Amino acid sequence: MMVDPTLAEMGKNLNEAMKILEDGRKASEPDADRRQFSRSSIPGPLQGDGQDVASILQLVQNLMHDDEEEDKPSHRRMQNVGEQGHMALLGHSLAAYISVLDRERLRKLITRIASDTTLWLCRLFRYESGSAYYHEDDREGLLKVCRLVLNTRYEDYSTEGYTVLNSRQPVIYQSATCRPGLGQHLCSQLGLPLSSLCTVPCNTMFGSQHQMDIALLDKLIREDVETGKLPLLLIANAGTPGAGHTDKLGRLKELCEQYGMWLHIEGVNLATLALWEVSSPVTAATRSDSMTLTLGPWLGLPAVPAVTLYRHEDPALSLAAGLTSSQPVEKLRALPLWLSLQYLGHDGIVEKIRHAVELSQQLLEKLKTLASIKTSVEDELNSPVVVFRFSQETSAESSGGSVEGYFAGEREVLDSLNRWLCERLAQLVPSSGVDIVELEDEGTCVRFTPLMTAAALGTQRCDVDLLVERLIELIPVLNCTLRLRLDFREEVYRHSALSYIEDLNWPGLGAVRYEPRIEELNDSKRKLEVEKINSELLVKLQELDADLIFSTGLEFGPEKDCIFIGMATEDLDVAELVDTIAALGRDIEENGRLLENMTEVVRKGIQEAELQLQKDNQDKLMEEGVLRQIPLVGSVLNWFSPFQSTVKGRTFNLAAGSLDSTEPTYSMKAQTGGLASPETPTSSAKRLPGQRLFRRDGAGGSDSHSETSSVGQAEDLSRERFPQPTTPTPPSPVPDEAVSVVPESPETPQRPPTQENGEVGTQEGEEEEREPVGQEAPVEETGR
Repeated sequence: MMVDPTLAEMGKNLNEAMKILEDGRKASEPDADRRQFSRSSIPGPLQGDGQDVASILQLVQNLMHDDEEEDKPSHRRMQNVGEQGHMALLGHSLAAYISVLDRERLRKLITRIASDTTLWLCRLFRYESGSAYYHEDDREGLLKVCRLVLNTRYEDYSTEGYTVLNSRQPVIYQSATCRPGLGQHLCSQLGLPLSSLCTVPCNTMFGSQHQMDIALLDKLIREDVETGKLPLLLIANAGTPGAGHTDKLGRLKELCEQYGMWLHIEGVNLATLALWEVSSPVTAATRSDSMTLTLGPWLGLPAVPAVTLYRHEDPALSLAAGLTSSQPVEKLRALPLWLSLQYLGHDGIVEKIRHAVELSQQLLEKLKTLASIKTSVEDELNSPVVVFRFSQETSAESSGGSVEGYFAGEREVLDSLNRWLCERLAQLVPSSGVDIVELEDEGTCVRFTPLMTAAALGTQRCDVDLLVERLIELIPVLNCTLRLRLDFREEVYRHSALSYIEDLNWPGLGAVRYEPRIEELNDSKRKLEVEKINSELLVKLQELDADLIFSTGLEFGPEKDCIFIGMATEDLDVAELVDTIAALGRDIEENGRLLENMTEVVRKGIQEAELQLQKDNQDKLMEEGVLRQIPLVGSVLNWFSPFQSTVKGRTFNLAAGSLDSTEPTYSMKAQTGGLASPETPTSSAKRLPGQRLFRRDGAGGSDSHSETSSVGQAEDLSRERFPQPTTPTPPSPVPDEAVSVVPESPETPQRPPTQENGEVGTQEGEEEEREPVGQEAPVEETGR
């Protein structure tokens, strides 16, 4: 078979390029060198001789992975580019190559590509006698359809422009659950006033709260017709962007035919039209005037265009609206999709969509068994979108008791907890593709849309099982945190130095601020002092061996200079936690005051110490006399006639800022057999080895011990913390000099040194202090 050498080379180069780009995280090149290469290459000028393909691809690889750090875990969702993705990327390269062909060959080729792709899509999604428009922006197809309808309903629109709209103002109707900003974008691009956009509310009494209220829509259309307006187009949903619900398309189609309106449908549920069994609400979409398909996310195809299928019999109006083009190159947009559809085949396309729907059903069945999870699904049998949230009502039943009116702002608190839940699930199971969705009635929810994510992320049934396992592990944490928030607030109110900060958007126990007892400072200085103390307090709390997370809160939160406590577990001792925060804050405040007053305290203490030393020296001279002050004479005199001075030493207490006597210090040191002064027992002394802070004893946590081991460890810890006195063994008879204790004092008389054996004599009290209790004292062999 004859092969175009250019096409063969193109395919080879594409494969090599993909290998280089997908190999960005391998250790073949050190990260430091790679970042250095990237930084030096970005701002540099163009090289005169140019660069080869490998160097350029290496630069692209560095730019793609330059911001990744090894020490920071990444939870980014990277699309799995498989063989079908390579075909889509090859289509862009082929489009550039085909565009240089001669005009006749180009026309034949693009005609074949466009007709084949349109025929395949119409058959695949059951849209008979349709035309296709391929576009990069998924809103562009609807925009061109609006232009087509304007040209159809206003005959002189192509020549007169917007002036013909003055006779009858056109009105575009959309559901309240449509994509945000879609209607405003249409009015802006079409040059229509915002009064031409009518947003129809959803059902409030009957039916799904995410479906368009048809009775109200009928009333709005009649009112617009009576006021001389022209109903132009209705935008309906086959799978709302939030909850994935489908409007009553059959009834909407009848209403559009009654008033001569154009019906356009979009949504993720349109993908199920390719399945053999399709739900009846979605089947009605095949009767619409146009619909937009986003095949890229559904099939995991990168950089393929969206497709808008429409029905219209006048090619001239389609050309005027921009749905068709006379430029052959623009028709090459379908080439990546043409290649990908052929590679996957009909069965491959259906299998990808069926797999995504089965993943949704698998998750939905497992969520039904969880008491604290509430689902919001339109069709439990065929819905490809699963929306769920941690529910307060069901959690109250499981925890025993009602939480109705639990605290003010409970809706906001539940929203923050569900937001945390979604973020944790996305981090723990990144291949699940869950994301956060804000619904008007339900609030913040977790959304699982495998039709939009499974093909790209490679989601499998095991990923859904893992997602449910992680969810089951997180539900107790949510229940405990919700229940302990009130206890935490009440404990904080019991401490006058702490202020409870009400932040309903924080997913955790709450926030607290330590308020120093400083009244003489002005507002600015007090604010700086509060910021300083709470910053140091946060650092100390983060250094504790605890399972809690302490932080400064949300990045753009309204509350500053306070400490936010994260999620809690069942065995959390809230009282101990709050007491510890207050105690640490008080220590920081007292230490800060001590440092501030240290200079003045030391200065006054030194002055007082100097006066005391002068007085003591004078008293010593008066008591001892002049002879004892002579060096040699004083030593001999002290030997024959020891003298006990009444002058006591002094010690300077920095904490109290006072001079104290040293007599208690020396008297305690002389009592060698006395007990050590026990330290003040703290909460840490009551904890078992390996047990974290702020955990209650007996709670069913991960650090629980058996009863026997707990008692034994508690006794061992008590012995180490408070040593008990032991009864000494009666010592053997020894000379009195060996066991006598001489109290140390500044004026202890000294004995002359022993000359025998060349040893220097030592104080007998020191020998006694070094001897173990219950052992015989050694007797010197000097004959004394």
